[in-house]
Amino acid sequence: MATSSGNSSQIPNNSASDEVFMVVDERKRKRMQSNRESARRSRMRKQKHLDDLMCQVTQLKKENSNILSSITMTTQQYGNVEAENSVLRAQMMELTQRLQSLNEILTYINNSNINTYYQEDFQMNPWNLMYVNQPIMASSDMLYQY
Repeated sequence: MATSSGNSSQIPNNSASDEVFMVVDERKRKRMQSNRESARRSRMRKQKHLDDLMCQVTQLKKENSNILSSITMTTQQYGNVEAENSVLRAQMMELTQRLQSLNEILTYINNSNINTYYQEDFQMNPWNLMYVNQPIMASSDMLYQY
């Protein structure tokens, strides 16, 4: 009986240690469950962050495309304006030369008119016309004669 009483004293010790193991095991299980939840939330945050970044990449690519399109259009317009400006500069130079030439002709005519006015010899020189500023009168009947 001594052995049975020794065995019976060990049984309560085993059940107490089993209870301790069960409590520790329960804590371990709850911690594992909590860690799994935390890991799941972390994966979800990471996935959401990745999705947000992908959305941002798409938006930035669209913005970049719009900017490149705008740059291309602006460059094209700049080229057109530059070409038009070159044409206008060439026209301005040509007109300036024409004006200078016409001014020289007028100066020559005016000087010739003054000289011709005082000359006794009135020759018909196209550059030496005395009455440059007088209108030419003609009627429609005169035009039909020829």
